[in-house]
Amino acid sequence: MGDSGRRYGQLRDCIQPGVLVLFVGINPGLRSAQTGHHFAGHSNRFWRLLHESKLVSEPLTYREDQRLPEWQLGLTNIIGRCSAGIDVLDPVEYRQGVASLKRKIRRYRPHLVALLGVTIFRTLFLSKERSKSPLDLGVTGMDLAGSPIFLLPNPSGRNAHYSYGQMLTAFQVLRNNMERSRKTHGSPP
Repeated sequence: MGDSGRRYGQLRDCIQPGVLVLFVGINPGLRSAQTGHHFAGHSNRFWRLLHESKLVSEPLTYREDQRLPEWQLGLTNIIGRCSAGIDVLDPVEYRQGVASLKRKIRRYRPHLVALLGVTIFRTLFLSKERSKSPLDLGVTGMDLAGSPIFLLPNPSGRNAHYSYGQMLTAFQVLRNNMERSRKTHGSPP
């Protein structure tokens, strides 16, 4: 996407071949668009969760988002347009974004697709009548473009549905799944 995409509030994906886990957010927030980096909000806990769960071996900040492939991790969003919240996103953007996400999954073939938030999972997989039922975090039994789906809580500071401890536990379970996948597929640590 390059720098021209950033002028319009879009961020570059952080994905390279060999990705084991592809994290998927809904869309960038305003601070992320300002800085040109993923999960740049002051109260966002994504980077802290990555380190404390041992998905990455050193503390990272949003300024180091392009380093994720060093740990065979990738990061993208369903919708590239930034916004202050998801309530301004329209169904056409979701449909186009899901089609684009499926292409990325087919291209990079991550071992796991980690959806960052139950809203994404509900949008992709649940009918309206089932969309309000509680969801379990972790392996979902669903797949997208052939890759299994792992459900994580949205790490935004605005997410009051999960405590930090619950979030950390979910990220640790993801790390354990990633390690099993690494052993099964012979990927380097």
